[in-house]
Amino acid sequence: MRAFGDRVMRVLRQLRGPDTSETVLEATALIVGAAFFLAGFAVGFPVFWGHELSISGPGSLGAFAAAGGAITAALAFFLGRGAVRPVEIRPDVPRDGFSVPGDRLRWYDLAAIAFAHAAIAYLGWLGVAELLERSFIGAPVYAFPGAILIGVALALTAYVSFLSSVALTPMVLSLVLAVFLVVGAFSAMLASSDPGWWRLNLSALGMSSNSASIAFNVTLVIAGIMVTTISRYATAGLPVEGRKARRGRFVVRGGLILVGIFLACVGLFPVDEFFLVHNTVATGMAVVFAVIVVGLPWFLPTIPRVFVVFGWAYVLVIALLGVFFAVGYYNLTAVELIAAVLIFSWIIVFLRTAGSVGRHEPAPGSAASAGSGQPSAEPARAEPAR
Repeated sequence: MRAFGDRVMRVLRQLRGPDTSETVLEATALIVGAAFFLAGFAVGFPVFWGHELSISGPGSLGAFAAAGGAITAALAFFLGRGAVRPVEIRPDVPRDGFSVPGDRLRWYDLAAIAFAHAAIAYLGWLGVAELLERSFIGAPVYAFPGAILIGVALALTAYVSFLSSVALTPMVLSLVLAVFLVVGAFSAMLASSDPGWWRLNLSALGMSSNSASIAFNVTLVIAGIMVTTISRYATAGLPVEGRKARRGRFVVRGGLILVGIFLACVGLFPVDEFFLVHNTVATGMAVVFAVIVVGLPWFLPTIPRVFVVFGWAYVLVIALLGVFFAVGYYNLTAVELIAAVLIFSWIIVFLRTAGSVGRHEPAPGSAASAGSGQPSAEPARAEPAR
């Protein structure tokens, strides 16, 4: 018994100590998935006993998997964050991808990211169930296979959510943000009680009279929090030399954070109840985005020029859309929808580009910089995200 206890403690030390490796975390993800498989089967089998379940719809196997998957995704996410405390293996190699000097993920950051994982799991399993229902029309599901399927769904959800949590970086989170925005927006469109919402504007989905208002507004609020979170950490690793470069990085970071705040405010203030505030923050988000994109080569000289041209093209397209709306060629919904896709796709690509620049920038004094013939300078340090 003592030997078994020593072995358990040794495994726990491996998970929590500075020697944590990808192999150990992968094995832990499998264990977490297996645990949720057993929990799903243990709960599902007695609940399903004596019933023939439909694949989708109220009280169906799909509804059970969606609700359980949402809870599982959130729990597995927090388990993963517990396995990678922001403790550094070496001063220059943080184990946590979101561990930067002087800053850390806050509780509301973690809550928003966990909610995004849960929402993706919930809507994803509902979609899978609906697809299977259309493929196996009228097919019943019995208790034992139903419990097995629930266990598999929870195990897969836990495995993916745990690994997403332990491997969390601004680049990974940008993909989570993209998926969350897509599933949240389409869910709101499908759940809308007004089939003609698109005749007004995109914000009509968030009106209090629309049944999709909660889904739409919550999606915007959570996405806004995620944008501010990613912006703080993605820009912290950008190389800066001199006061001007630091000021430029601060302007870009502040602008992106402001975009995230404005996005959350769009969801917090529905257009039918707070018309002036809603339109002000929505317009402000577009203005701040344009300022960042146009001034990017001066704010961040290390950003690749091809990305700068890419952003300028986006601004021109959005301006052209405004002209189309002014002459009556496009309605407001089309302009807002295309502009939103362009803005968020640019933000996601920027976050990935910034992460790539910060990760691959050769340190002064290294072999790469020595080969360039330039004198070595004091290493540029990433300032704490504020």
